[in-house]
Amino acid sequence: MAAIMILLIGAPALVILWLINRRTWLYPLAEVGAKVWLRACGARVSVRGLENLDPRKSYIFVSNHRSYLDTAVLFAYTGRRMSIVAKKELLKIPIFGQGMGFVNVIAIDRSNPEKAFESIEKTKELLNRGYSVGFFAEGTRAMPGELLPFKKGAFYLAIQTKTPIVPVAIKNTDWMMGKKSGTAFPGVIEMILLSPVETYDMKIEEVSVLAKKVRESIALELAEL
Repeated sequence: MAAIMILLIGAPALVILWLINRRTWLYPLAEVGAKVWLRACGARVSVRGLENLDPRKSYIFVSNHRSYLDTAVLFAYTGRRMSIVAKKELLKIPIFGQGMGFVNVIAIDRSNPEKAFESIEKTKELLNRGYSVGFFAEGTRAMPGELLPFKKGAFYLAIQTKTPIVPVAIKNTDWMMGKKSGTAFPGVIEMILLSPVETYDMKIEEVSVLAKKVRESIALELAEL
């Protein structure tokens, strides 16, 4: 069902984006498309913590990841222009992948160090241009109720660019459309934006400490009912 929704909503949206060829319109249209897709999947979204963010700043958002729904939520509901870092395999999904390409989604090829380095350099460029960047630091979708170890790429980037990290806890998507399910069930997705973690005075040697701090804050929030 979720795949059918991508086809019904995504295909017309891609045609419109291609026809108008106006990059300033892409993000508002993409946000609307993501929200419409979530609604079509039966999802309503509740967001807490927007008051923790400075509208003048760029952030690196680090979230848990249990469902394809997470990507649309993180992209469309932070209230800022967002680029998502994703596995390159996602760009191969028909319609969904092409749509991601329109809005500066950054594909990471972990099997190719040179390509991975190029992707990180592109991410730095987007941060310098005022974008925020979203990471699913587990590197893949976890099973329901699970929080996997965090990979360190987002944290190296945050320290190198002196960009604050916003820990993000996304709840309920695991039972609404989990890792091994292509069916979406209706429900309320909760996204909690925790207080930003500053990195301006941190050294690269502290990357593990930073990753542990962010993961623990997300785990604590996910444990709350």
